[in-house]
This record gives sequence, structure tokens and C-alpha cells, in this order.
Amino acid sequence: MNETELGPLQEYDFERRFDERQALEWFQENWSKSFMFCGLYAALVFGGQHYMRERPKLNLRRPLVLWSLSLAIFSIIGAVRTGLYMLYVLSTNGFKQSVCDNSFYSAPVTKFWAYAFVLSKAPELGDTVFIVLRKQRLIFLHWYHHITVLLYSWYTYKDQVAGGGWFMTMNYSVHSLMYTYYAARAAGVRVPRPFAMIITTSQILQMVMGLAVQGMVYTWMHEVRCPSHLDNVAWGSLMYLSYLVLFASFFYDTYLKGSSTDKGSKAE
Repeated sequence: MNETELGPLQEYDFERRFDERQALEWFQENWSKSFMFCGLYAALVFGGQHYMRERPKLNLRRPLVLWSLSLAIFSIIGAVRTGLYMLYVLSTNGFKQSVCDNSFYSAPVTKFWAYAFVLSKAPELGDTVFIVLRKQRLIFLHWYHHITVLLYSWYTYKDQVAGGGWFMTMNYSVHSLMYTYYAARAAGVRVPRPFAMIITTSQILQMVMGLAVQGMVYTWMHEVRCPSHLDNVAWGSLMYLSYLVLFASFFYDTYLKGSSTDKGSKAE
């Protein structure tokens, strides 16, 4: 799908000027640095927990509000821009094209947001810094999710395979809700418990849809216009399946077992 096929979608100047070819070259040369980021992250997280063990927890309420609010605004804008593009593809070319079309990485409306999405997985590791310094409970799902989504996002962008549009648009959308919730909680706003349940439910649905998209990519990837490869589908399916199990377990433990402690939904 080229620029003339985007019809009524209006791109902004900074989106149109973004050089996606240079971005792709950088990721193809440097994507393996994601392993270094994740190794550093793990060392800092668990080293930080050890450091804070005998020290008083920090408040950090204001920085946390600003941090969560900035990520919420970024995610909302990303969800709107990528969502409009995906709706346009769905309405004009159908569902199969929305799965197989890898022009999401190069279309004037979305090319910047695809790049920004993948890059954002590195600074999002900072979520865990607040948990460690505030001495909150750090669950396996939280740090496992941060590490694997960073690795898979960078790995996928360098190959620009089919399914990426769904992967990024869903994640932007869920993060819009999630970081807005975190910002409100950090600001002292009493958010009704059902809102947290809605966020976790949307995360579970994201994983179900992610698995379905991976299955369709596998079915169609041998066709001319559905580019992918078995390794990406296998790793992506394993990642989504593990998330589905972990998020479903989190939902059960947090909302269905009658736990009196509000664990929130600090997982993604």
C-alpha cells in the first residue's frame, strides 16, 4: 500500500519526513543490543532490590505521576494514529490484508509510530525502577513481560514481518488505558476496582488476538503478500501463549480469589 492509496488519512509533516529506511538499517545492525539492555535491566532490578532491602522506601509520587502521564499521552497518540490506519486497511482491503500488510512499517501515517513503538520498549523498563525504589512487590509477570516484549519487538521490526500492525496497535491501545490508570493512582485518585479489571481483561484479550494473528500469519505466510518466517511465528506464539497463561493467572489471583490486597494491574 503506497502513499496514494491512503485516501482520506492525513499524515503530519514529521510523520511524512521520517526516514524509515534509515531506521530499518539501524535496527538490522543493532537489534541484538536488546539483549544487552535486558541483561543490564535484570542486573539493575535484582541488584536494586538487594540494595533497597535494608533501606527505607522512597515516595517518588510526583515523578511517578509525570512518568506514567507521559507514557499515557504517548500511548494514546500512538493508538489513535495506528488505529486509524488499521481501520482504514480493514474497511478498504479486509481483515486478511490487515494481518498480512507489512506496509505498516513504511506507510506515511504509521512509519514513525512503528519505530517509536519499538524504541519505547527500552525506556518502558523504567517502570520497574519505581517498583524497586518504592519497595513494592515485583511479580514475575512484570519483569518477564518487559524483557520478552523488548526482545521480540526489536527482532520483529528488523524483519518487518506480517502481523506487526495488529501487534503494535493493540499494545498502544492497552497501554493507553494502563498508563492512564497508573497516573491516576499515583496522583491519589481513587479509581474504581472494575477499571483495573477491565485493563487486565483487555490484556488477556490482546494475548488471545495475538495468538490468533500468529496462527493466521503461519497459515498465509507462504503466499506472496504475507511475509514472515517460521522462527518469528514460533517465538511470537510462545510469547503470547506465556502471556495469556500469566495474565489469566494474575486475573484469577487478583480479582477472583477474594484477595483483600489491591495488587493493581502493574504487569505490562
